[in-house]
Amino acid sequence: MLHHLEIGVSDLENSLRFWTPFLRQLGYEESQRWSGGVSYRCGPTYLCFVQTPSEHLEAGFHRRRIGLNHLAFHGESRAHVDELARWVESAGYATLYADRYPHAGGSDHYALYCEDPDRIKVEVVAPA
Repeated sequence: MLHHLEIGVSDLENSLRFWTPFLRQLGYEESQRWSGGVSYRCGPTYLCFVQTPSEHLEAGFHRRRIGLNHLAFHGESRAHVDELARWVESAGYATLYADRYPHAGGSDHYALYCEDPDRIKVEVVAPA
């Protein structure tokens, strides 16, 4: 089981405007906050978002480089995935593969694909 993930972001406050409501809808609760980051917990697993130091911001993030490609979360149901998709769109965040929603991953895969403010790809998958 995954213990935790720590994700460096370019602008912590901007990222939290996405991640805080998004993770709340998935059952995560804020568990810690410090000057350079915030963590959210769901059961024994937690996610940390930390401000990347300015001297390391130049390279930026792209999921096709070495490292993290995307984060995938369990949705409660297809209706829950649809609810999150509506939130992503209404909040002005990028939805990926919108023309193929909700089956961009194949006919048996009901999922939302979107990006956070740093263009980290995020997926929410409905149970089969």
